[in-house]
Amino acid sequence: MRDTTGSSPRIGVWMVGARGSVATAALAGAAAIVAGAASPVGCVTETPPFRDAPLPALADLVFGGHDVVDTPLSVRAGQLAEAGVLPFAVLKALDTPLAAAELEIRDGSALPGESQSETAARLAEDMAAFRDRHGLEQVVVVNVSSTEPLPEPDPAFLDLASLEAALTAGSVTLPTSSLYAYAAFTAGCSYVNFTPSAGAALPALEELARLRGVPHAGRDGKTGETLVKSALAPMFTQRALRLRSWSGTNLLGGGDGATLADPAAARSKTESKQRSLEETVGHAVQGQTHIDNVPEMGEWKTAWDHISFEGFLGVRMTMQFTWQGCDSALAAPLVLDLVRLAALAGRRGESGALAALGFFFKDPAGSTEHNLTLQYEALTAWAANPAPVSTATGADPLTGARP
Repeated sequence: MRDTTGSSPRIGVWMVGARGSVATAALAGAAAIVAGAASPVGCVTETPPFRDAPLPALADLVFGGHDVVDTPLSVRAGQLAEAGVLPFAVLKALDTPLAAAELEIRDGSALPGESQSETAARLAEDMAAFRDRHGLEQVVVVNVSSTEPLPEPDPAFLDLASLEAALTAGSVTLPTSSLYAYAAFTAGCSYVNFTPSAGAALPALEELARLRGVPHAGRDGKTGETLVKSALAPMFTQRALRLRSWSGTNLLGGGDGATLADPAAARSKTESKQRSLEETVGHAVQGQTHIDNVPEMGEWKTAWDHISFEGFLGVRMTMQFTWQGCDSALAAPLVLDLVRLAALAGRRGESGALAALGFFFKDPAGSTEHNLTLQYEALTAWAANPAPVSTATGADPLTGARP
């Protein structure tokens, strides 16, 4: 693990959903690792291929964020310990870091009578003030809030001038995740969308990111069932086996389970799961992924998948697997990885969608590659590149293709 020199430029981590399970686990994990109370298991950026990349140290991350709930971080950390997400042994190392982050959490609720344009300006001001208050080199905004329904297409989403005119006139409503992306880019901050929500995936926001010279990455962190899919699905194509169907059932509780019980909110996640599979194998695949809320499971989730495929002479075969894991513990180290890698992109002067970070996502911005091995190769090659790389041309680092 990289140690801070004490004079290293510090990086701000501004969490949207700062008092949620993933944000709390990420903050607690970083603090525990820095204190020597935990090892960085699960942190990709702590593995040998990233050793020489000029990444910020975990000790140089400063945490803050927005939320609409007021449960203190110390209480949330205690709840996660009771749920088995955080070891009780690390809690004593968290008092100071949690208290410091608590002081930097702002209310993300829209004020009565406030337009979205005014809300965005206030959110951007909070982010910029955080950067100025701590003398930060840059701020990476990370959306780890609840999943929201995808917006209906709107002409105002297609270019920045139309979007800003519509926001001023009050004739368009941005999804909350996209409003935060707009605020982040306005404040000159990078943005990472760890959720299936729209975030920065609107053309107008891509235009704003490039205009402000800031990078973004997303969307929908690849932590469980889809991680297995992106590793396993290429096997069928590489061995010339025809994949016929892939069906799955996801059981989960906690806030995510409650949110995804709404079919409109779940649609973005199930669609990204199916899209990643079909884009990997190159043809339509029968089957669906179902998401069921089981409140008593809390922070834990189980996925059961049934796969049918066709082999030599048309012989039909099947396989099944079960994945069980703790969602927050799977997501938290990836959030830390993404913050460090987005900060690296910012230091290199990159802007727009970071396709090379597609390794971490179900629905990667700037790329349609879902093969986990190819994504990992692209990521490590990008991280090892010591020269500034501009993505302003829209070139996909996975394929070299240009729009």
